[in-house]
Amino acid sequence: MTMGVSTATANDLKLTIVNPQNLYDPSPNGYSTAVITPRGARLAYISGQGGQDSTGALSPDFAVQVAQAYANLRTALDALGARPDQVAKLTVFVVDHDMSKLGVLTKNVKEMFGEALPAQTLIPVPKLAIDPMLFEVEAVVVLD
Repeated sequence: MTMGVSTATANDLKLTIVNPQNLYDPSPNGYSTAVITPRGARLAYISGQGGQDSTGALSPDFAVQVAQAYANLRTALDALGARPDQVAKLTVFVVDHDMSKLGVLTKNVKEMFGEALPAQTLIPVPKLAIDPMLFEVEAVVVLD
């Protein structure tokens, strides 16, 4: 029924990653088809993290913003006492998306999540909340 099913476990956490055989394998692109959370799990929703540094400054460079946004996501996870392998779902928003941006996105996701790739949706948008923002990532996290 499934191909590439793996689990991330620690402290009774068990996310099951599912990539069905009859669907395209998305893992080379930095995401999984589906993630099953454990029964009775407590979830946290992390608001969209943009590429602002701690002073609120935004680089005009897409790759710099993406790297900073994932660093900001990691800071939010740390504040929750969570690890990247507890992230079940990401939604990313990309201003003026084109195929040249996928490599940057995939590199950052794989660096942060390794083999425990969450489910993910990419939504191309014309703009975000602040005009210089080029990227934003939000997450659903299984706490316990």
